[in-house]
Amino acid sequence: MNKTLRTPVIAGNWKMNLLPAGAKALAEELIPLTEGAQCEVVLCVPYIDLPTVLSSASGTNLKVGAQNCHWAEKGAFTGEIAAAMLKDIGVEYVIVGHSERRALFGDTNETVAQRTRAALDAGLKVILCVGEVKEERQQGITLEIVRLQTKIALAGVSAEELQQRVVVAYEPVWAIGTGLTATAEQANEVNKGIRDLLAELYDQDVADRTVIQYGGSMNASNAAELLAQPDVDGGLIGGASLKAADFAAIVAAAG
Repeated sequence: MNKTLRTPVIAGNWKMNLLPAGAKALAEELIPLTEGAQCEVVLCVPYIDLPTVLSSASGTNLKVGAQNCHWAEKGAFTGEIAAAMLKDIGVEYVIVGHSERRALFGDTNETVAQRTRAALDAGLKVILCVGEVKEERQQGITLEIVRLQTKIALAGVSAEELQQRVVVAYEPVWAIGTGLTATAEQANEVNKGIRDLLAELYDQDVADRTVIQYGGSMNASNAAELLAQPDVDGGLIGGASLKAADFAAIVAAAG
């Protein structure tokens, strides 16, 4: 991390877990554990839990995010949620392009770009996920894949929007929910590759001020090593975000 240029962001992705009562309990357990954190702390929760967690987080340093949004403002999209709907109830962040959305629900580079644009237009902050699958890593084309995903997703995104309202999250797909983790050096190499691309697309100052997270089985035991890397500015945390003590330890490691 380079905290002189960037404020780290630790975001918990609760995925499809916890009913409202459980969400309330976890959020309220986290409040004292993360109070005074030297990083931005975000809880990205299921749609049904948003009102409960927003209420619990009110007046605290915890920010609340959703896990996806649609690209259209409104219309015949049964089961979807528009970015403006999230903004209207007080949501600040939204995850876009998570690998599970890409693999299981048909998200493409183009629809990720559309969702990103819609979220920014609605006034949300975006956690933009990019990353390679195991076969792409083995073929040695990780950087090509990640650069392509990032470049398409950011088409039409201004330098000001990128710096102020976009967090890029590098998440190697082979390391999500598998217990496998990229080494600290591997994570930093790809994050630096993303930063180099941002310098090409915008300029070096914009690149230096953009937060780039690592997501992929970051946990309480490996967070400090990962976050010590110069281009790893936080984490998108899956399973460990459902355990208050573990998530708090990761937040502390970013302090």
